[in-house]
Amino acid sequence: MALNFPVSPEKNASLKKRMEALGIRESDFKEQFVKASGKGGQNVNKVATAVVLLHTPSGIQVKCSIHRTQGLNRYKARDLLCLELEKKERPETFRAKLDAIRKQKSKQKKRAVEKYKEDP
Repeated sequence: MALNFPVSPEKNASLKKRMEALGIRESDFKEQFVKASGKGGQNVNKVATAVVLLHTPSGIQVKCSIHRTQGLNRYKARDLLCLELEKKERPETFRAKLDAIRKQKSKQKKRAVEKYKEDP
């Protein structure tokens, strides 16, 4: 992947490894830039910062307009597409990741409840 996104080199390398592991090539994408909507002021209204990414072999399409800059949206769109493909190809590992996150969040909630519990 010759593309470099405006994120840390570690994140660029991590995305590259994920894409290689899933067998995704940059030539598999059809990328469009469209105007976003919502917060962001004049930049969002005048510049095509939102990214629509289509993975032609699987037919999965992702639109990303989370960030105000096109570069970050391009990175995040590829990240979301990898997530969708992981969910589709490896549902058991995806389910395990979700369960681990849920377990961690429930622990955090229990700790917070204990910490702020009122003593009579």
